[in-house]
Amino acid sequence: MPRLSRRGLTSAWISLPTVPDRAPRVLGVDEFAFRKGCTYGTVLVDVEAGRVVDVLPDRTSETFAAWLTVHPGAEIICRGRATAYTKAVKEAAPHALEVADRWHLLQNLSAAVEKTCHQHRDCLRKCAEEEPVTEVPEPSPMLLPPAELPRTQIIERTRHRYEDIHRLLERRWTISAIARRLNLDRKTVRRFRDTDLDELLASAHDRRPGGVLEPFKAYLNARFSEAQGQVSSTQLFLEIQARGYRGSRQVVRKHLAALRAGTAEPVRADIPSPRKITSWIMRPRETLTESQDERLLQVRLACPDITRVCDLARAFADLVRHKRGYLLLEWIQQAEQDAPKPMKGFAGFLRQDLDAVTAGLTLPWSSGVVEGNVNRVKTLKRAMYGRASFELLRTRILTQP
Repeated sequence: MPRLSRRGLTSAWISLPTVPDRAPRVLGVDEFAFRKGCTYGTVLVDVEAGRVVDVLPDRTSETFAAWLTVHPGAEIICRGRATAYTKAVKEAAPHALEVADRWHLLQNLSAAVEKTCHQHRDCLRKCAEEEPVTEVPEPSPMLLPPAELPRTQIIERTRHRYEDIHRLLERRWTISAIARRLNLDRKTVRRFRDTDLDELLASAHDRRPGGVLEPFKAYLNARFSEAQGQVSSTQLFLEIQARGYRGSRQVVRKHLAALRAGTAEPVRADIPSPRKITSWIMRPRETLTESQDERLLQVRLACPDITRVCDLARAFADLVRHKRGYLLLEWIQQAEQDAPKPMKGFAGFLRQDLDAVTAGLTLPWSSGVVEGNVNRVKTLKRAMYGRASFELLRTRILTQP
């Protein structure tokens, strides 16, 4: 009697699930990662029933087009930004109506807003530094010479990653090949390809652990100067802790050591980060606190480009929330006319996918049900994939409710 392997026994015990001969009327499609940044699969969902109908072993247009050819009947297809799925629909189901997912549209809009805020940080800093001081600080701040970005681990990693990616791009490597080579997500590779190094370094600098100390550096520098360096880090830590500091004692100790060595960074103007400004813009105005609304107003007064992006972003969010797809083309024309470059790029993406985006801003269908099933797929995958085959993973996805 032939001996069965463990995989053979598993295949013998579990019967393969059946897939309907025809696709559901409203079909949702999205990708999920077997290994993030390397290999992906595709999950197909009956949006009306809210259940998975099939799982594909990759996310290529050829595989999805072949499935649509064998399983006709889809009238509406809800999808994200993936161009491979768009290509497959046009080839194998040209009469189906494509619906772009609204959540992904808002995510892309948010990325354009944040990139604009990054590009105009100098405007905000200049305005903040020119504002007259209304309150007399406790001690006068100590002036320090300008310093370059500190050679921290995150800044050095950002610099090296930028160099590696652009070196491979010069050799005409594809985004996917670079992602596999450097073990990165493709979105990360695109961000490093499309973003200036200075902007990436500024973002990395804002995320450093010492950023929590920034609002208190002027006070620390002044106290250090007043005491002529004869002050302990513990005493300064307790003083700024009473003023609202929530960081660690070690960060204060490092800054004090830099002051003694003469290598401390100059005190920067207290301006909100691009991500924080983006969150204020993308949220409904009525959900902002009075303080947040006032700070956003200061940002708008400081930079006309951010003001323009804020107005356009809020107008587009209104189209999404109230499903006013008939106004989309007018919004695109306004954005292409006088918006900053990142917002113009977003508007160009909308124009290229105009029919699907208009449908997404008009019809009630979306990929919300698909995203829920993708999360369930990820849970099952993490529990067993890598120790079993794709066939077993697909069987579990299709048989478990």
